[in-house]
Amino acid sequence: MQSIHSMSLEELGKLISEEGEKPFRAKQIFHWVYEKKECDWEKMTDLNKSLRARLKDKFSLSTITQKNSEVSKDEETIKFLWELFDGKLVESVLIISKDRRTVCVSSQVGCPARCAFCASGKEGLLRNLSASEIYEQVYQIDRFLHAKGERVSHVVFMGMGEPFENYDNVLKAIHLLNDPLRLNISQRRITVSTVGVVEGIRRFIKEDLSVNLVLSLHAPNQHIRKKIIPYSRKYPLEDILSAMVAFSRETKRDITYEYTLIEGINDRPEHAEELALLLKGQQCSVNLIPYNPVPGLNLNRPEKESIEEFRRILLSYDIVTTWRYTKGKDIAAACGQLALKEATAPSQLAVIA
Repeated sequence: MQSIHSMSLEELGKLISEEGEKPFRAKQIFHWVYEKKECDWEKMTDLNKSLRARLKDKFSLSTITQKNSEVSKDEETIKFLWELFDGKLVESVLIISKDRRTVCVSSQVGCPARCAFCASGKEGLLRNLSASEIYEQVYQIDRFLHAKGERVSHVVFMGMGEPFENYDNVLKAIHLLNDPLRLNISQRRITVSTVGVVEGIRRFIKEDLSVNLVLSLHAPNQHIRKKIIPYSRKYPLEDILSAMVAFSRETKRDITYEYTLIEGINDRPEHAEELALLLKGQQCSVNLIPYNPVPGLNLNRPEKESIEEFRRILLSYDIVTTWRYTKGKDIAAACGQLALKEATAPSQLAVIA
């Protein structure tokens, strides 16, 4: 069954015409789905009953089903677990911060990168998500916010999966998110995070987008990086950084490097010195992320003093640095954690109607 979310207005209009209906019916359907956030054919009352029945048989209004969710104690982080048509599970996270409503979205079931600190890759890559499955994570959360008079403002591809290993579907999902007839999210408010797929970065440069690109760096050299991110053995750090600099030069977008601090592995003062020298002179910023513990992984979060010292060293080299406050720690909001504990985790949020 074809998903409504995978079709343009023109494509839907053509299919509607093949059903013997006027093409303007497509606009009515878009109005119901994207303005009224309706996911029930029977409630689209300005469509005749016969048409509603035929549409229900041919087109899906929902490619994912909410399986579970958890809300942080401060109610600023909500994690959603979605069940796909084949029973597989993926996650998204809603992060509430002042006037921002950011959705962290998944692009694959599992992940090929197998980063040492991340739950997403523990089972490896199971399959790619379709553009509809990616897009609808955001759409369904936007429906949840719509009931409260709010909307999704930002989207980050930092959930389960490596976006550039599902390049075509991620690109299509970006265009769906940006579509003025759908969620109309500005490209400048969309961020893609990659572990460093060089050919993906260089291909992305040519797309003529205003989307932000972030590199999951996590180490000051190739030796440590290969230990933290086994996938990085495919791509030398020098080649990755060269591609990121090319992206910044061609798109006029600043570079952001994500750096997860793990006690005793990449958080020492000498690591900060090496990182500062590696990045010195670039138009970039480093986002420091204290490790968010994952059950079953023998890794620890650095002490606050160690994080502050690491940041102080970067700043002394004029490296723009942010320190991401870890949200949702009490609900295991890091990538892949809710899927791992699904068997025993009770839902704390009503399923979206």
